Amino acid sequence: MRYLGLDLGSKTLGIAISDRTNTIASIYKTIFFKEDDYDSLIPELINIVKEENISVIVLGFPKNMNNTIGTRAEITLEFKKKLEDNIGIKVELMDERLTSVISNDVLINANVSRKKRKKKVDGMAALLILQSYIDRKRNGYE
Repeated sequence: MRYLGLDLGSKTLGIAISDRTNTIASIYKTIFFKEDDYDSLIPELINIVKEENISVIVLGFPKNMNNTIGTRAEITLEFKKKLEDNIGIKVELMDERLTSVISNDVLINANVSRKKRKKKVDGMAALLILQSYIDRKRNGYE
């Protein structure tokens, strides 16, 4: 059983997947969709969960820096419910503050062009979300 990490944006969904030992996360893909059309993501995610034998989905939770919940976090909570209702596996929230900033920094340091960075940043953010979850589980935090 593997883990799937998700970074939900208003037009993109970055996806990362764990290895079979649930030790290392890697970028899986980015799905581009019509703005705020989150329902369109469900069929493809159902397929990924089945094909990749996913046991847990880790969804990035975009809290504000002061730890409050804003509009994006509310949308994420609604999406979490849709996932649970339609896919039927555990969906865990993982704090994603600063993951996009860190992702951009990593890609800049790797000399990835601005055009390519825009396409890669969501997958990189999903990777960071999932790897944080994996590391927390390995270290006994749940």
